Amino acid sequence: MTRPSAATLGQLAELVSGRLVGDPQTPIHSAHPLDDAVEGCLTLADNDLRVGSLPGSPAAAAVAPTGSDLAGMPGILVDDVHQAFAAVVGYFRPARATKRVALHPTAVVAESARIDATAQVLAGVVIGEDSVIGPGVVIYPNTVVGAGCRIGAETQLFANVTLYDDVTVGERCLIHSGAVLGAYGFGYSQQEGRHVLSAQLGSVEIGDDVDVGAGATIDRGVYGPTRVGPGTKIDNLVQIAHNCQIGRYNLICSQVGIAGSTSTGDYVVMGGQVGVRDHVTIGDGAVLGAMAGVSNHVAAGAKMLGAPAVPERVQKLQFAAIAKLPAMRKEFKKLRQLVAELEDAVNGPQPRTASESAASDRAA
Repeated sequence: MTRPSAATLGQLAELVSGRLVGDPQTPIHSAHPLDDAVEGCLTLADNDLRVGSLPGSPAAAAVAPTGSDLAGMPGILVDDVHQAFAAVVGYFRPARATKRVALHPTAVVAESARIDATAQVLAGVVIGEDSVIGPGVVIYPNTVVGAGCRIGAETQLFANVTLYDDVTVGERCLIHSGAVLGAYGFGYSQQEGRHVLSAQLGSVEIGDDVDVGAGATIDRGVYGPTRVGPGTKIDNLVQIAHNCQIGRYNLICSQVGIAGSTSTGDYVVMGGQVGVRDHVTIGDGAVLGAMAGVSNHVAAGAKMLGAPAVPERVQKLQFAAIAKLPAMRKEFKKLRQLVAELEDAVNGPQPRTASESAASDRAA
């Protein structure tokens, strides 16, 4: 697709269904964030601070929230600035056209596999026995799809993804490079002094509209499936262990680790580097702050922080108390010195240990 060289501000306002401010014939040649703005571009001012910075920007116009005062700069006012700006960026940077390849000659596909005529299987892909690839699926180079897998319509598996046997992926999913779905879970029993791998006979089931980030891993269940519910978005480098049951529309940020047999409700949010122990339940709408260490069940709607994780209000009190510790320590030393002086006044001088004497000297 040819990249447009220019548009008028009026055309872009119509594109995003926004309210035009200023001259509709203002020429726009590109779209850039405020920090990277250049002459002739449309920029993004998504909050009051950025709107206030517009007078010093070389940008020709701005997309800003409805009701903003652009201080004389032409622009487009909309309710959802990010959606509108993304549409403009997409206008100037259309998706790269690629030649459609139904089945690359270097792909290795089992005879019993079924591939829809509208799917694309690119170079170096391996597809195992009895796997089913749905309409509009794109499997990028060097991805391996094991035996008995099911991939729903319009899903994309990017380069170097690995699906072990019997993995099911729903429709319109994005599985990014390096993700591994269906590896054996980390389950061992000790036999005669040796760690022996336990049965890992289950599978992985991914719902519709799920995104799985680069390098993320979702282990197969012991006997049944590990599940990820529809609409859930999983960031890069996330580990979901065997038997986990992840609900609908969860947001799981980078480097989260969820131990085996843990269940989450719907619309759960986990910040970066959250760790969740095994066999716990996290209720609908719970929010786990970055680096939280979850060792117990979490109620629906709870906001948890810290390690071990506690309710947000408790953790804020703890943070406030920690900040006061240096001053409290000094005050404690003064009080201890005062008590010692009072004891001496009442009972006469008392023998003290070397550490007590040193503490008194420092307090003085």
